[in-house]
Amino acid sequence: MDIHEYQAKQILRQYGIPSPEFLVISSSDDIDSVIDNSPWDQAVVKIQVHAGGRGKGGGVKVARNRQEIKKAAKELLGMKFVNKQTGPQGMIANQILLTPLVEVKREFYLGAVIDRNNAQAMLIFSPEGGMDIEEVAEKHPQKILKIPITDRGSVRGYNLLRILDFMSWTGKQAEQGKKLSLALAKAFVETDASLIEINPLVETTQGDLIALDAKISIDDNALYRQKQIGDFYDPSQLPDAEVQAKAYDLAYIALQGNIGCMVNGAGLAMATMDIIQLAGGKPANFLDVGGGASREKVAAGFKIILSDPHVKAVLINIFGGIMNCETLAAGIISAAGELKVNVPLVVRMEGTHVEQGKKMLAKSGLGITIAASLEEAAEKVVTAAKGRK
Repeated sequence: MDIHEYQAKQILRQYGIPSPEFLVISSSDDIDSVIDNSPWDQAVVKIQVHAGGRGKGGGVKVARNRQEIKKAAKELLGMKFVNKQTGPQGMIANQILLTPLVEVKREFYLGAVIDRNNAQAMLIFSPEGGMDIEEVAEKHPQKILKIPITDRGSVRGYNLLRILDFMSWTGKQAEQGKKLSLALAKAFVETDASLIEINPLVETTQGDLIALDAKISIDDNALYRQKQIGDFYDPSQLPDAEVQAKAYDLAYIALQGNIGCMVNGAGLAMATMDIIQLAGGKPANFLDVGGGASREKVAAGFKIILSDPHVKAVLINIFGGIMNCETLAAGIISAAGELKVNVPLVVRMEGTHVEQGKKMLAKSGLGITIAASLEEAAEKVVTAAKGRK
């Protein structure tokens, strides 16, 4: 789960990572009063959306007086922000952040991620802040330092010395750099984060290191023990289909194809998408209803898939294990009948009570195409999608 910049800064402050003061505006009615009562005559105004690249996309404005601050705030609040990260549908900025201008001497990058190649949490440092870290890593790999985070959320002493040397932090900055590194490692582990970025971490003209921006993504599977962060959930930053999926505890991701997919099991869902692609089609979504899919979940999955106007056919690929094929067939028939599905529907199922399930589908009168294998199912659904005008 992603959270907004101001929320990330609130969390990092709890771990002793300094950032500039800020105000958040959520209503256009509050713009004049908040700015009139703010302590700043100059400010940076930023949209709050779950996407990076806001500066490049016009979502960050520098204002040199209060009138400019108000003008920028009115322009940015409610802005539809579109870039590669948001997709063509974009994201609406329902909140903006005001923060004072900071005189910057240098910019750095500081982050924490899970290094999957090494199965290790890592801190990442670069003296090239303010840029896409992927671009720095590709063009200037020598400017990237990776430091392992211990299981207890700390950094070993000799690695702290490596950090200070690599970042050229000395004197007061060296002490601040140590504290920042240790604080970020602790925050990453204790918040169950999958990503924390401070970009840029800046050196002010007074020689202090502060987080000018911040981004945090949390492992969804850990939200049950991260109540504060769970409360930061903002459904306005997600497509409607993903919000509905979350309400029914369904794993759903929209894609760019025209073949809807509903599968029970993430691995099986990935295989289903792959074989559709091999058959010459394009999946419209990833949708895992889970191993214990209920009739209600099946119906919710159908509704989500059919809400996508690009879907021309649907493939349901079910393995009857925790819930048998007979029960799953009943759920499919009930949902398809209730929703009046008007696109071709192909079903492939295997597992417990598979023959009973197939017989139920065949007798349903809903025109469901039953496939004997995953390969056959993919071929039939691709043909159906191409043949539908």
